[in-house]
Amino acid sequence: MTPSRRSVLAGGVAAALSSSAQGAGKMSNAATFSLNYAPHEGSFASRGDRLEQIAFAADQGFRAWEDNEARGRSVAEQNAMARALQQRGMTMGVFVASMPKWSTFRPVFGSDDGAEREAFLADVRASVEVAKRLNAKNMTVVTGFVDHKVPMDIQTGRVIDLMRRAGDILAPHGLVAVMEPLNTRTDHPNVYMQSWAAGYAVARGVNSPAIKILTDCYHEQIQSGNLIRSLDMVWDEMGYVQFGDNPGRKEPGSGEINYRNVVRHLRERRYGGVIGMEHGNSLPGRAGEERLIAAYRAIDAG
Repeated sequence: MTPSRRSVLAGGVAAALSSSAQGAGKMSNAATFSLNYAPHEGSFASRGDRLEQIAFAADQGFRAWEDNEARGRSVAEQNAMARALQQRGMTMGVFVASMPKWSTFRPVFGSDDGAEREAFLADVRASVEVAKRLNAKNMTVVTGFVDHKVPMDIQTGRVIDLMRRAGDILAPHGLVAVMEPLNTRTDHPNVYMQSWAAGYAVARGVNSPAIKILTDCYHEQIQSGNLIRSLDMVWDEMGYVQFGDNPGRKEPGSGEINYRNVVRHLRERRYGGVIGMEHGNSLPGRAGEERLIAAYRAIDAG
């Protein structure tokens, strides 16, 4: 980031922060954002419980919400969240359909043992009803970890077969599993799918409207960079977008990614889906929440 760009961005965030702080005190409805940015529980933790955070987000002009943990919540909690979003005209983003076991580097979908593949499909089947309760279209899936005893081409074939079976489960319901490529350099060593390009290859192999890519810009920036060009290359198989700056995985403007240009490009390409705010806040408490709102006002104005 050049000094001139840093000063320009800082000025934009500061101006938006001032406006946000004034509006937050009044709790009045702010202008809606131009794209479907989706906060999550914890984005506005000082404002109350999950439903109160949804209400606050709507008052600030956010049009969507995501909840990675939604599948594990009670039916009553899922129904309450769905009602809250519907009442505020907000779109439900992703939830995680099958949570990996990060500490043990499981599952491994490319291995010779098919038990974990069957368990994954059971999770996908169970997630259909969750998606219906939440009025959600998309669910996140992670394609597991690498088995170093099996050739990568064999593992890719097995992952494609597995995702095709998942697509057969979801397609009749109009649902989509979005595969999330993850970085191995900072957060997730040994994962199978390490780039958007790898996700594109699997999605093309599956060839189903129910299997797409989750393009998380934080992970891709670490692993490959070249975000705008990469978005264009995988566009036909892209089902969902997530933001998070690098380093630190906090709000836009806290790191090196030029999210103003990314947003401009998504708008030019007429992206109408949800953009998950898959990151934390760079400051604690209400100051961090106000900075978060200001950061999105700044990039949305570009």
